[in-house]
Amino acid sequence: MPKMKTHRSAAKRYKVTATGKIQRRQAGKGHLLAHKSPARKNRITGMVEVCDKNLDLITKELPYMKYSR
Repeated sequence: MPKMKTHRSAAKRYKVTATGKIQRRQAGKGHLLAHKSPARKNRITGMVEVCDKNLDLITKELPYMKYSR
């Protein structure tokens, strides 16, 4: 059987923690930042855990999930 391929855009968007949780970037920090307050921009900085509803879709895209630093 051939090997499964990793979805490359998913591999760049998501990070896997040491405990196996999948993290993503928080939405809203890409553009239109001039009218957003500094406190709001600080709140949406960083990584958050992926919702349970999307978890099975993302694990299909990342068949060889490994801990990534």
